[in-house]
Amino acid sequence: MILCIADVLKASEIETAREILAGVDFIDGKATAGPIAGGVKRNEEAAADDEAVGRLARMTANALFQNGLFQLAVQPKTITTIIFSRYGEGMAYGSHVDAPTIGGARADVSFTLFLNDTADYDGGELAIEDTQGEQLVKLPPGEMITYPSTSLHRVTPVTRGVRLCAVGWVRSLIREPAAREILYDLEMTRNAIYQKNGPGREVDLLMKSILNLQRRWMDD
Repeated sequence: MILCIADVLKASEIETAREILAGVDFIDGKATAGPIAGGVKRNEEAAADDEAVGRLARMTANALFQNGLFQLAVQPKTITTIIFSRYGEGMAYGSHVDAPTIGGARADVSFTLFLNDTADYDGGELAIEDTQGEQLVKLPPGEMITYPSTSLHRVTPVTRGVRLCAVGWVRSLIREPAAREILYDLEMTRNAIYQKNGPGREVDLLMKSILNLQRRWMDD
């Protein structure tokens, strides 16, 4: 399931992220790519050993765990890694699939969290392949997109300005993408019925089904 999530970061957190990234060193992004992906990767990444970058990663992870829609759709067990990437003019990331394990844990869900205004740069769309073709995504700062780590995806060339994003990977409690989508749809249906009619038998039965499917599918 590919899902856009708004308001992941507050305006003050976005400003903090920009200030930190303006003052840290960036390295060649090939350093965190495998031999195949490295051949099509042209970007820069904030040095992970920088203390300020570590604080920013923790701030971002906390915001994700406090976001109800992220919790519902992704069902995270751990956020394995967060990287802050920068694409200047002429930079891009060709078509690739993320590694099956990142940061020592299985990568089930990938995400891109946009950090600067779409007017700041041209190009730089995240392109994700699915059964409907290729989806191009470019979101306002503080918004993010999540997608299965099994997806082919790329970043189109930046032709003007600079693109700043946080990218990361999640090990989910629910391993299979189809199972996560079923649970998401059921929970959204349960919430809609509850908002319309309040508590009742239908809400109870849906919650029973959701919890028992989690019990059946959960990989803890």
